[in-house]
Amino acid sequence: MVQTFQVEFGGRPFSIETGKMAKQASGSVVVQYGETMVLVTAVSSQEKREGIDFLPLTVNYLEMTYAAGRIPGGFFKREGRPTDREILTSRFIDRPLRPLFPKGFQNETQIIATVLSADSNNDPSVLGMIGASAALYISDIPFDVPIAGAKVGRIDGEYVINPSPDELELSDIDLFVAGSEDAIIMVEGSAKELKEDIILEAILFGHQSLKPVIQLQKQLREACGIKKREVNVEKPDEALIEKVKGLTQERLQKAYQITEKTKRHEYLDESLNLALEAFGTEAELTRKNVIKIFEDLDRKLKRNWILEKKERIDGRGLREIRPISCEVGILPRTHGSALFTRGETQVLAVVTFGTSEDEQKINSLMGETYKSFMLHYNFPPFSTGEVSPLRSPSRREIGHGALAEKAILPILPSNEKFPYTIRIVSEVLESNGSSSMATVCGSTLSLMDAGVPIKAPVAGIAMGLILEDGQEAILSDILGDEDHIGDMDFKMAGTAEGVTAIQMDIKIKGISKEVLSHVLQQSREGRLYILGKMQETIPAPRTDLSRHAPRIYTLQVKQEKIRDIIGPGGKNIRSIVDQTGVKIDVDDSGTVKLASPNYDSIEKAIQIIKRLTAEVEVGGLYTGKVKRIMGFGAIVEILPGTDGLVHISQLADFHVKEVTDILKEGDEVPVKVIDVDPQGRIRLSRKAALKETATSKE
Repeated sequence: MVQTFQVEFGGRPFSIETGKMAKQASGSVVVQYGETMVLVTAVSSQEKREGIDFLPLTVNYLEMTYAAGRIPGGFFKREGRPTDREILTSRFIDRPLRPLFPKGFQNETQIIATVLSADSNNDPSVLGMIGASAALYISDIPFDVPIAGAKVGRIDGEYVINPSPDELELSDIDLFVAGSEDAIIMVEGSAKELKEDIILEAILFGHQSLKPVIQLQKQLREACGIKKREVNVEKPDEALIEKVKGLTQERLQKAYQITEKTKRHEYLDESLNLALEAFGTEAELTRKNVIKIFEDLDRKLKRNWILEKKERIDGRGLREIRPISCEVGILPRTHGSALFTRGETQVLAVVTFGTSEDEQKINSLMGETYKSFMLHYNFPPFSTGEVSPLRSPSRREIGHGALAEKAILPILPSNEKFPYTIRIVSEVLESNGSSSMATVCGSTLSLMDAGVPIKAPVAGIAMGLILEDGQEAILSDILGDEDHIGDMDFKMAGTAEGVTAIQMDIKIKGISKEVLSHVLQQSREGRLYILGKMQETIPAPRTDLSRHAPRIYTLQVKQEKIRDIIGPGGKNIRSIVDQTGVKIDVDDSGTVKLASPNYDSIEKAIQIIKRLTAEVEVGGLYTGKVKRIMGFGAIVEILPGTDGLVHISQLADFHVKEVTDILKEGDEVPVKVIDVDPQGRIRLSRKAALKETATSKE
């Protein structure tokens, strides 16, 4: 039976329907907002997957080109590998859902969100998030806490829910907020150097807007009436727990006093192996339980250590930042480079400049756009001392790169001020806590080293949280181990003035406004400290570009002159490139950009272009080439593609019987423009040109 429920969401009708499409899935809904429609299905196997200790959840968000009335490009004419937008949206959907499944549920679960119809005003990623929650909530899959997501903008100080792309152009904030009825679960987005209290207001505004959509899901579930599965979690025997605790607790506490990550992990592995050896060749189930008990005990003891001692496992206080070192200009042939090290996390950031030809063309359901700034994040296995095959960028790498890109974008100069395409590559060389925020710091340093006139330096910091029995510990600049045992991963980037990017993932069922406010303020303290350390190395952008970087010079010509620069079949522009080696971009507005590391080459190209686009002036002197001889005169080309007539009477100051007595085809001849009639026909005079030249010499 088809069930449809509707509510006002952001001032527009929003509906969820079930029972019409994909009825064999465990849960299936069609979410509609304006003319955007997304089908979301949730399917979970009936059998538990053995041999794992995590939730095997897979989320796929798919944008079908037919949704926007288009046919895919390329040879195969069908959708191919996921785009970055699809991957990032899949992560958006996955992250707030994952912590809400019950502990011990280990059945293969898959969510597929397929965009069926897309208008240009309503972002289908919002529908994918809500649809995933609804599909899970109405199914028999053990998911009992419905959530919703919304985008938040701010225009002229007023917050807006689910702004259109045009509205986002006017907004100084672009946040994606996800939450349950009672708590905020995930936040991600960017801002234009806004204060922390404004960010907090935006998050709370977004969360408040979600409640009608969550109520809608509850109505839908009540109408469907599907009973949830039970989750049976096997608990280890209490005697086994006590035995493992007796064997390992003292060693675990000793391990927390080892500050170096590698040595600490080696000691923990040794401690686990000693515990396993104590049980000899007992059943495999016992071995698995020992490992699970050891990991749970390790997590509990680490959390208690931090809460009780107010001290970190590397010896730091809760607000203390790890030692920082910064270096710039370490790669001699690149356009800009920096090495940023914070504790055991190290990033090499490299800047490369290009022209508009190097911009990235993005085709999505929201339309065609171009990117002149790209930040790519690489996380090779050696950064954590591991061995792993190198493959194409993972979802994590794409997500971390996108977050760092959001953090940097608001402080870049306009294209008019700095007409370059900029690419930053972040190579993570060591990782033990927040390589994405180290990427923000390294990228800023490399931009300053490259001479990019950024508005202000940006730094990033990762914050952690431990909540236990009313106790609270907020951790600045978290380690990888602290991220693993904590209740929140909160990343914040910004300038001294305000926030430029934020990402928050909650591993529990949510956090309160008060805790979030405390985290925001403590993150600001840490960010300002890191900015100070960065500016000790390079206080401002360099005043000049690297000698290896291209110089870009911009010319403006009339639109009708563009064809003169390009020439028939591109002949002229190819000739300029061949003669000078300069890279040339010409756009439809008449803007001409020339790029080359060699300024002399640019100057030569400029002179050629000026000759090609020069306009004839009455009274102007030119050296022209005779193109054709006629009985009454000669046709002379004075500019590329521009001819004029020298009448026989204007060849000399004496009577000329035959034109060929004075000129022949191919001759170069001085001429003066004496008239341009309304039809654009040009009259030239050799006689007047010779006279004026002689007078000037006298």
